[in-house]
Amino acid sequence: MSKITRSGLSSPKREHAACGVGFVARVDGHRTRETVEEGLEVLRNLDHRGASGGDPETGDGGGILLQIPDAFLRRECASLNVELPQAGGYGVGMLFEFEGEEGPDCEGTLERIVAEEGQRFLGWRDVPVEPEAAGQLARSVMPRIRQFFVENMAGDEAAFERKLYVVRRRLQGVAEDRCYVTSLSGRTLVYKGLLKGKQLPEFYPDLKDPAVASALALVHSRFSTNTLGTWDLAHPYHYVGHNGEINTLRGNINWLRARKSQFSSSLFGEDIEKIVPVVDPDQSDSATFDDALELLCLAGRSLPHAVAMMIPEAWENDDLMDEERRAFYRYHSALMEPWDGPAAFAFTDGKVIGAALDRNGLRPARYFVTRDGRVVMASEDGALRVPAEDIVERWRLQPGHMLVVDTEKHEVLHDEEAKKPLY
Repeated sequence: MSKITRSGLSSPKREHAACGVGFVARVDGHRTRETVEEGLEVLRNLDHRGASGGDPETGDGGGILLQIPDAFLRRECASLNVELPQAGGYGVGMLFEFEGEEGPDCEGTLERIVAEEGQRFLGWRDVPVEPEAAGQLARSVMPRIRQFFVENMAGDEAAFERKLYVVRRRLQGVAEDRCYVTSLSGRTLVYKGLLKGKQLPEFYPDLKDPAVASALALVHSRFSTNTLGTWDLAHPYHYVGHNGEINTLRGNINWLRARKSQFSSSLFGEDIEKIVPVVDPDQSDSATFDDALELLCLAGRSLPHAVAMMIPEAWENDDLMDEERRAFYRYHSALMEPWDGPAAFAFTDGKVIGAALDRNGLRPARYFVTRDGRVVMASEDGALRVPAEDIVERWRLQPGHMLVVDTEKHEVLHDEEAKKPLY
């Protein structure tokens, strides 16, 4: 369902957005309930950056990406007689099932694909929702929302993530008009919808449960300037929340399509044929960027590496730039064209979380670091109220720069520190 459908004189190829995006992360990687609540507070405080139309209670889209809350899901699955393996041994998907579209059955198709990919399907969970928390228009097109669980039979974590990616791409290829997977991972889980930021935890009671904890929370409030909102076009996507627009999108898509015949990967092997085409030319610019970033990461690059490839600095005429850094960008320019905005991105793979500005630098992205090891980034300052005496660093992202928080290595990496290992 991630395609944009034509309406009237509007063109899906000219979709633009001006949104609110942010994240909260704990540097020590400790999963806490407070991080989830702080992420939801940031989302509420970015509500004015989202949009609504003729129905003022139907938002243009809001959502939150969290680490998988194992204790919560284990408790819920036990009541459904679904036995989960130990933490890290399973993946969870969030599925939107849309009515009224012709096509394969979501449930049977998904279970079949999981089996064909050598994984073990564990069961389903209907996600509790409160439809009255959403606007009337949002309710009229609301999908059935379900979670499903898959046991890791692929081996290590990275191999399992690739298999889940193949499962999702195959499902999208045969049933995209009926089934949209908002997330499918052994690390992350996305709750989103055609909602305003303040409505999200009211619509999804899961998000108010004390057992839902995470070391990071990426949030997004959507404002699309010339397309109607839909449930599937809400952010975050699988890796990204985005504010702005990709003005080079047509070229980016065309170059990806032109290079499709050259795709190869020792990690994906023969599965590479199951995931092409990588992007759908009729989906949004944010979803397209997310698809490309996800593939680069799953093919073996670190998240900062993939982001630096896609969002390079203005390196060509910068005589003051370190020569090794210039060489990094020059080399990768032969592999990937810049995805130019103006745009600000928040990104995560469930372990590393960060933010970056494209080289135009025309979208706001402010951050601060606290004494107790929290990093907060948002489209504007003040999205999370923290006493000034608790803040040890406060600044903004600059054009072409990124900020990275590694919750496994317990590091905050500024632009130079994040990129130095890449060259």
